[in-house]
Amino acid sequence: MMPLRYDPDKKLHQFARVLGITIVSLSLLVLVWWMIALLIDIPYLPTPVRVYDAFWRLMEFGDVATGLTMGEHVQSSLQRFAGGFAIAFAIAVPLGLAMGYSQTTEEFSNPIIEVIRPIAPMAWAPLFILSMGALLGPMMVVFIGVFFPVLSNTIFGVKKIDPYMVDAARTLGANNLQVFYKVMFPCTVPFIMNGIKIGLGIGWMCIVAAEMIIAFGGGVGYFILTQSQIGNWSNVFVGLFLVSALGILTTGLADRVHRIVVRRVGME
Repeated sequence: MMPLRYDPDKKLHQFARVLGITIVSLSLLVLVWWMIALLIDIPYLPTPVRVYDAFWRLMEFGDVATGLTMGEHVQSSLQRFAGGFAIAFAIAVPLGLAMGYSQTTEEFSNPIIEVIRPIAPMAWAPLFILSMGALLGPMMVVFIGVFFPVLSNTIFGVKKIDPYMVDAARTLGANNLQVFYKVMFPCTVPFIMNGIKIGLGIGWMCIVAAEMIIAFGGGVGYFILTQSQIGNWSNVFVGLFLVSALGILTTGLADRVHRIVVRRVGME
């Protein structure tokens, strides 16, 4: 069988095709939004032009209602989001690997996990915010939102490993530690990264909702809340699109890291 050859022209053509389809798709979305806004003509649905003008006005002069610049709002949200994500990742991945590998660990941990899993992340928000404050409270809400997708995908990844690969490694003389970092972890990496990408989307929903509850201390969610209270809907849409842009950027970064890590561990 001939080895597959890397074709840069094919990659470039595929990238151009995806980019073109994306531009057309988003342009259609903006056009439909514009037409509906003009036909309905209500303040709750500003036109794309008004939102565009509001965005640059906010970037230049900041937000008068909260006294914070858009950069400060984004920085607050990113700080809370990154902290909650880091805690979730640091706990969910080792625990998922242990639960997938050891039946005893899974049997011990499962009752605790299943009791907490059905509780929506936002149900924890008042407790976390009142007890931990404006920084750690929303951070812990993000932690709850990210934790379970990463944990579930990690456990699933370990259980999907072919037992013959483990047996072959042991036959060649590998000890438990070598089986872990030579077989189990590399085979689980794609599943962990999928869990991370799912968790990122949920995490952004959690942070925006939590910032609306604290109603102080800055953040994109706080910005959206204050602008809706004073009826500035163009600014509200700016906040919504900022959340979307942050979500796309972090997910895109995760996808890039996914490809690099998978290649490094030899799974591609």
